[in-house]
Amino acid sequence: MKTVLKWVGIAVVCLAAMVIAALLIIPHFIDARHYRAPFEKMVAEATGRSFSVGGDVRLSLFPWAGVSFSELRLGNPPGFPEPEFLAVRAFEVRLKLLPLLFGEVRVERLVISGPRVFLITHKDGRVSWDFNARSPKGPKPAAPAPGSAPAAPSGLPITSLEVGELSVSDGTLTLIDHNAASRQELSKLRLELKDLSLDRPVHFSASGDLNGKPVAAHGRLGPAGANLGQGRVPLELDIEAAGHLKVRATGGLENLLAGPRADLTIAVAEFSPRRLLADFGLSVPDTADPKVIERLSLAAAVKADAASVTVADGRLSLDQSQLTFNLTATEFAKPNVAFTLALDQIDLDRYLPPAAGRQAAGGEAPPRPAEVKTDYGALRKLVMDGTVTVGRLTAAKATVEKVNLKVRARDGVISLDPFGLTLYQGSAAGKTVVNVGGERPVTELHVTLDKVQANPLIRDLAGKDIIEGLANARISLSMVGDDPARIKQSLNGNGRIDFADGAIVGVDLAGMVRNVKSAFIGQTVTGPRPRTDFSELAVPFTLQRGVFATTEALLRSPLLRLLAAGKADLVRETLDFRLEPRIVGTIKGQGDEKERAGLVIPVIVSGSFADPVFRPDLAGMAKEGLKGIVPTPGAPTDAPTLQEKAGGLLKGILPGKK
Repeated sequence: MKTVLKWVGIAVVCLAAMVIAALLIIPHFIDARHYRAPFEKMVAEATGRSFSVGGDVRLSLFPWAGVSFSELRLGNPPGFPEPEFLAVRAFEVRLKLLPLLFGEVRVERLVISGPRVFLITHKDGRVSWDFNARSPKGPKPAAPAPGSAPAAPSGLPITSLEVGELSVSDGTLTLIDHNAASRQELSKLRLELKDLSLDRPVHFSASGDLNGKPVAAHGRLGPAGANLGQGRVPLELDIEAAGHLKVRATGGLENLLAGPRADLTIAVAEFSPRRLLADFGLSVPDTADPKVIERLSLAAAVKADAASVTVADGRLSLDQSQLTFNLTATEFAKPNVAFTLALDQIDLDRYLPPAAGRQAAGGEAPPRPAEVKTDYGALRKLVMDGTVTVGRLTAAKATVEKVNLKVRARDGVISLDPFGLTLYQGSAAGKTVVNVGGERPVTELHVTLDKVQANPLIRDLAGKDIIEGLANARISLSMVGDDPARIKQSLNGNGRIDFADGAIVGVDLAGMVRNVKSAFIGQTVTGPRPRTDFSELAVPFTLQRGVFATTEALLRSPLLRLLAAGKADLVRETLDFRLEPRIVGTIKGQGDEKERAGLVIPVIVSGSFADPVFRPDLAGMAKEGLKGIVPTPGAPTDAPTLQEKAGGLLKGILPGKK
């Protein structure tokens, strides 16, 4: 028996020696270069791209199984200006073979030197990293039978993993967008993982230069556990850029292989976006206030997988504004978004381009560019449901407060319904609906104003001091298009605006009545700026294709009644109104004690919005004044004659007539 065992042992030792000898000798007799051409052809056919491996290809089988090669190149799809998608200067991997039989992976080293990756966006919208554009040859996998349960996720069939050295050195990642004519480059890229294992945390670090400025990331991942790809893997990550951007993410990753999910808390320490953009050579927004976009910080809890993203307890600080938010997004192809936003205050005018960059006042308008159709495809697919509240908002120099609005979008219909806000000691409420389902957007607006101070509102919006008083309004408008010119041409609607206890500033209608010469012929009138006080001003109106029209606008004051009718063309910016003022009593306090009850002096308002012209309607005056002058049958014989009445009329209205 001993003899048998002895010979068996000798045979095993000899067999092991022969295997080891074969593993040492075989690589010297196998020329890996003979297999390079078939391998290159197989990869090229599978990807539809050029592929080559240059330089020496070396194999080793004992004590470590390894392969090394140099000058690997994978091309871009046809039509891209840049020939390469990936290039690797040198690659080497070495691992033990025998532990693989027991589900153990032991890698001595995995080293990649000089990798270069080019992520390119073509002018036609194609991207270089899309490998689905050309599917590999062969039958497609059969779809699962209806009603069948999906396969249960499983981890890798390994029991342990150990990597002694894993590194990437001298790498370059280049992003090129030919549509935006932009190029961003992350160079001197270096990645190191130390003591990679399944049963203890893995420490990693990465660094490089983004457009010449340093960026770095470091942290730890794991332990992953024996069932790699299943369960939760803790993660801590710190990112630094340009010396002043710091981002920290903590949390975990789940189901890394079957269905990856992330559950992270993200915090971005306060930094200057303006300075960061400048450091990386990116364009800095040109704003009216050069001191904005100087301070930004962010904190949020993020949960994400391949089908959805949820952001909870978000807090964003931008300059002097504080925003809290929650957001959920699913069906990314649409997408389907639900959110709540609460902003304390913001002055949007500070973030707009400076006034010097806009058309100079009184300057010649630039030629209107050819119409460019806007693609509303993304908005037609969008599904959105959210609420927005703003404590204080300034835009176009107007300030509103307590903004509340509900935002919805579905099938190309976007609505703010309802919205409400307070402004200038009053309030506004209503709804807006924009339909982008057609070639051009169709907008409907319904708004109600209640006790709004008109003068400061118009002064802030338009820089005009034209009217005072409390404004109440009911307005319904519809319009088509997305540029101001087309919107004005298609503007339709109706409404009514009422002003109480105010004044028309810049026009003295009572003065026009009593002093035609100074009012209409250009004689200078000294004293304070003219104005027409009123207790009530009602303006019902209609809008049709950009033409504002009113037939019975009415102004009331203790001494004056004024009826107005006419049109204002918003497209041509011209005026065509006729005003009929009636003095109903004395004009005390305005230098006139004479009774003028019932006297009618029509006024024609014409010209442009920028330069209105007021003139008396002489034909209307004569027609109105001659009423009752011609004696009626049966009148007393001592009644004033036609000549006397006409003379009295002319004395009252014509300058210099005695």
